[in-house]
Amino acid sequence: MGRDSVVLVGVDGSEASLGAVDWAAQEARRRGWRLHVVCAYALPSFTAAALDGGYAALDDSAIQEGAQAVVDEAVARARGAGTEATSALETGDPTGVMVDLSREVGLAVVGTRGGGGFTDRLLGTVSSSLPAHAHCPTVVVPLATEERANMPVRRIVVGVDGSESARVALKRAVEETATWGAELTAVAAVPIATGAGTLAWLPAAIDREEVLADVREGLDVAVEQAVAGRDIQVRRHALDGNAAALMAEFSTAVDLLVVGSRGRGGFTGLLLGSTSQAVLHHARCPVMVVPARCAEEDEFDPSRPPWMRQ
Repeated sequence: MGRDSVVLVGVDGSEASLGAVDWAAQEARRRGWRLHVVCAYALPSFTAAALDGGYAALDDSAIQEGAQAVVDEAVARARGAGTEATSALETGDPTGVMVDLSREVGLAVVGTRGGGGFTDRLLGTVSSSLPAHAHCPTVVVPLATEERANMPVRRIVVGVDGSESARVALKRAVEETATWGAELTAVAAVPIATGAGTLAWLPAAIDREEVLADVREGLDVAVEQAVAGRDIQVRRHALDGNAAALMAEFSTAVDLLVVGSRGRGGFTGLLLGSTSQAVLHHARCPVMVVPARCAEEDEFDPSRPPWMRQ
């Protein structure tokens, strides 16, 4: 599998994972990529102590048949939507399997939760841990309602905080925008107002508008670098508030959120890192988490505003 030509989707038989297949299939078809469906499961080496003191071997044929049925259903669903799809059964820890496979693909997709029993083996823990460890961008797809099908992608919001991870996330958001012909909004959030979440290290006499103006300046620089001459218009908002709460609020009205996997200290730690996990837990639309390891080496540029320096 080539990194730039495959969308990987993990399935476990739950309704949420089938929703992830639907989302991944449309993304793959839109990009002209192949969809690769994987069901991973771990097998214990024994089931119970035998009467003679030995151990009874596990017959895993029933589990394999169940997993194969899950994969077959997902592949049929994708192909029925007109997407080229391949599949595989993998044994091992589902998170570890998905992380390993993420080295070879352009995008990984999972749903937000499993359905209990066998169908709970992939989703749930994987949807929270894969984005933090994957080697490619990961999309976590919540269970859609009839009102929020999340496809096609028409509106995208990306969180920007000046970190390297956010820079790469912004670049990927621009790419998604071009792929779908969507509208893109870049948001930089900083909690300035008095109250819970206020930045304690800010002086009491801080000029709120001055801070927002500085953040907006850095946001403009980041956006201009990310679009790099493309004919893409990006709305920009520098907001006073909690980043996770603001992104979760945006998720009720857009089709895709894009965030980085971690931030940094000071202004550059305001959006990403733990915030990306909070966004994953509360978002009402799919969330794409872009790991900082996807970044290319970038030279230090002293002309960039302090909050944008790497």
